[in-house]
Parts: sequence; C-alpha cells; structure tokens
Amino acid sequence: MELSKILSMVDHTLLAPGATWAEIAQICDDAMKYRTATVCIPASYVARCKAYMADRADKVGVCTVIGFPTGYVTTAAKVYETADAIKNGADEIDMVINIGMLKDGRDEEVLAEIDAIKEACAGKPLKVIIETCLLTEEEKVRMCGIVSRSKADFIKTSTGFSTAGATFDDVALMAKHMAPGKQIKAAGGIASLDDAEKFIALGATRLGTSRIVKIVKNEQASGY
Repeated sequence: MELSKILSMVDHTLLAPGATWAEIAQICDDAMKYRTATVCIPASYVARCKAYMADRADKVGVCTVIGFPTGYVTTAAKVYETADAIKNGADEIDMVINIGMLKDGRDEEVLAEIDAIKEACAGKPLKVIIETCLLTEEEKVRMCGIVSRSKADFIKTSTGFSTAGATFDDVALMAKHMAPGKQIKAAGGIASLDDAEKFIALGATRLGTSRIVKIVKNEQASGY
C-alpha cells in the first residue's frame, strides 16, 4: 500500500495529560505536512488548533475525545463536552462508552448515550471507543451490535490509556460483526507500517496513532 494512502487514514494523536501547546502545534505541522486525516488532541486545544491551521491550504481536520479516558462521567456531561467541542471547531468526536453500564447489561442505555452524543455532534462524525482490552468476547460482540444500531459512524478499539491497545483479532471481530456502512478505527499500539497495513487489510478505515508519522520522520516510534 502506498505510504500516502496509509497516512490519509491516520488520526495523528497527542492526548498526553502534560501535552504543551508547542507539542500540539508540532502535531498540527506534521499532520499538514504528511496529509493525515486529522489531528486528535485534547478538547482544551481544539479552538487554538483550528485557528492555527485556519489559513493553511493543507489544513487537516481536528478530532477530540469525550469522556476520556474512563467513560464513566454522566451522559449529560459527555453531551455538554461534545457540544462545547463542536462550538470550538471540532470536526470529529471520539467518545468513550460507559464500560460498567455495558457490563451491567444496560445495552439500551449505552445505545441511548451514543445517540445523544451523536445528536450533539451536529452532523460531525462520531467514533465510539469501546476499550476492547477491558471487555470479554461476548461484550465486544454486543458492542458491535449496539454501535451498528446507533447513529454513530465508527467503532473504535481503544483509548490507548488502559491495559492494551488495538489487536488484529479485535479488528477482525469488528469487521465480522459490524453492520455495513459502519467504519472501524484501530487505535493504540500501532507500532509499524506493517501493523498499519494489516489493520487496514482486516477492515480498519482509520488508525489512531502517533507512531506512523514518527516512523516517516525517522524518529523513535514510541508513544500512542
């Protein structure tokens, strides 16, 4: 696969709690240079990122995260976060499900939360982070069903802040169980171009990672 095609599917990501503006600006510069799909950055930087790239012909989308990384704030809080991010210029939203709610068998409430957040997206794409490393196989399949029934656009493997990131098996499972038209984002731990190609071959249409651009820049491929 051509490198430019892989890069066009990358959400170039920096979500570290101590991320500075200088580091965020560098993420934006790299994303514009290498033509990634988006930058994925903390919500507090959304407006500044949009302004920073506003006059650039090669500007990219700005993605941010909601209920991150635990997912256990209230639905109302997630909806507010989403609306605020959209107001500040976010082009895409990645939300974390309430994992305990899923484990309690409250699937319809999980679905209702996703749809409430999608409504707050005002037409912008919504990706649903299910944190696969914390779920059983049965729970992963149930989440595929829930996201398939929802108004969300993507199911996403991981935050990158828990015990593991994306796995090939999980993306293959998602590809098997997701409804047609729903997309898959593999995120966290994508360590090489070979990994990226395999995730894409298995069905991922978006990759959440900082390492791919680092590899292209001949830097050490560490981090998310």
